[in-house]
Amino acid sequence: MKTKNLFATFAIATVVLMAGCKKETPAPASSGTSTPITIPTQTTSQAPVAMAGATNLAILAGSNITNTGATVITGDMGLSPGTSVGGFPPGILNGSLHINNAIANQAKLDLTTAYNDAAGRSSIDMVTLAGNIGGLTLTPGLYKSTSTLALSSGDVTFDAKGNASAVFIIQIASALTVTSGRQVILAGGASASNIFWQVGSSATFGTTSSFKGTVMAMQSISFATGASLTGRALARSGAVTMAGNTIVKQ
Repeated sequence: MKTKNLFATFAIATVVLMAGCKKETPAPASSGTSTPITIPTQTTSQAPVAMAGATNLAILAGSNITNTGATVITGDMGLSPGTSVGGFPPGILNGSLHINNAIANQAKLDLTTAYNDAAGRSSIDMVTLAGNIGGLTLTPGLYKSTSTLALSSGDVTFDAKGNASAVFIIQIASALTVTSGRQVILAGGASASNIFWQVGSSATFGTTSSFKGTVMAMQSISFATGASLTGRALARSGAVTMAGNTIVKQ
């Protein structure tokens, strides 16, 4: 197994490429100026994660759904096995609400399948991320974090390199934290519908942050005031908490 460690001079993140045979090649030492982190281009394409019955849901929670403020959700909202949904109104749901019905229950089963699919993916040229991914540009493929992952110093760009069908899968062993004002940027034809975040515990989105992709969290998902999501927020066991957010299913 070949391992390359790529270090940002200002310690944004550590990137490790897993490939053929053992070798470690550190990045050049800092010369006092910022050096962009180069993310290796992966040759193995990933298939989309099938969402099945969870496809049309913008929000899916396990225990409860709460909202304060003028949240607007475009897409369906589901809860299973919990029964408590609060804050609509003042929140606006441009879609259908499913509480412990056949649609919500099937969506929860299909979320479990999708989560396990994403968590179980492997690739000979998978890239491992650590710490803060702010400032990185990710190309299509499979990414893995063995601990927590943050977007806290700069934004992250997903570049599909002109392939609108390109898929990005990010496996996170623990929590995902996005701090205030940080955003996911799409480039080269990348689509939020082809970005999948598998989160081993909970996901937290700071005020006015702008995120993209399907977020599948083992526990809970919370949005601070003004945070937005283009994609899906799907929590397997815990709550989804919102506060004046814009969430558009894609």
